[in-house]
Amino acid sequence: PHFFNRTTANKNGIYQFEQAAKCKAIQDNILSSSIKKKRYSEDYYLHIVKKLQNCTWIRRPEESAKFRSELASCCDAAHNFIASQNNTPLGSNMSYEVDSKKTILITEDIYRMLPVSPSLSVYPFKNCAVVGNGGILKNSSCGAEIDRSDFVFRCNLPPTTGSISKDVGNKTNLVTVNPSIIAQKYNKLNEKKTEFVENIAVYGDAFLLLPAFSFRSNTATSFKVYHTLQEFKATQRAIFFHPTYLKSLAQFWRTKGVKAYRLSSGFMITSAALELCENVKLYGFWPFSKSTEKMPISHHYYDNQLPKPGFHAMPKEYNQILQLHGKGILKLQFGKCESD
Repeated sequence: PHFFNRTTANKNGIYQFEQAAKCKAIQDNILSSSIKKKRYSEDYYLHIVKKLQNCTWIRRPEESAKFRSELASCCDAAHNFIASQNNTPLGSNMSYEVDSKKTILITEDIYRMLPVSPSLSVYPFKNCAVVGNGGILKNSSCGAEIDRSDFVFRCNLPPTTGSISKDVGNKTNLVTVNPSIIAQKYNKLNEKKTEFVENIAVYGDAFLLLPAFSFRSNTATSFKVYHTLQEFKATQRAIFFHPTYLKSLAQFWRTKGVKAYRLSSGFMITSAALELCENVKLYGFWPFSKSTEKMPISHHYYDNQLPKPGFHAMPKEYNQILQLHGKGILKLQFGKCESD
């Protein structure tokens, strides 16, 4: 509408009202229209992000509560996020998340590997940081802010030590582990166990979260991580995504237009955090090759390896994250953090 242009700076209240109205329009409209756009151009997205960046983010508790209850009724992360003795009966056949025609018998050995209760001890956490691995974290100075969070989620065993920690922090309470990393880097722990245990020491007493029951090919490697940690009396604990939780979650997001072969682990973790935390802030989520200032940005903050094409629907996921940000349900950190 035309009244957006009447920026009467001397009547500051009116100006702020117009800014707020303008921001609300951006948050409500652009994203819903982009759902209908089949092909997202990167520039189209960056144009939206730039507008959102200029709007003051305000947490909206009623929106958050509404969304959290929607997630709870589909997925219930508090009880189902992690396979536990509570939600995985001894002697039952558990269906795999993706190879869903296949099942695995929960034997005494497997049952003993599961935590007694599914929730991460002292949930709900007050302030959570979900740290993606996007190149946007480089030179962000976000480390201190991330480390002040009550609970820090990370993805795929990223580097957190050395000079990078001023950007990404080093506090880690939970980190996901993609079994393919264990295969490539540590020869599935048939050897290099010591190297693995030494490398993950940087995560302190974090949970290592593995998709043991997503594909049948993940199971042995995931169990090997569990046993290696036991064998070396490591301080980290291996836990496993519950396949039913991941299936329900994929279904939930499919109804909202995210129809990927598989959700990315960052998106899975974000979804769980929205149920397990009062405040969720995302760092390092940036699926674009450049910044809003058109500066090139590497895919990860530690390398520029691109994901398998067609595996995840990153732009669709990002669209949802932008909507959650716009609605005040979570906060997305777009650029540098205010350094103290």
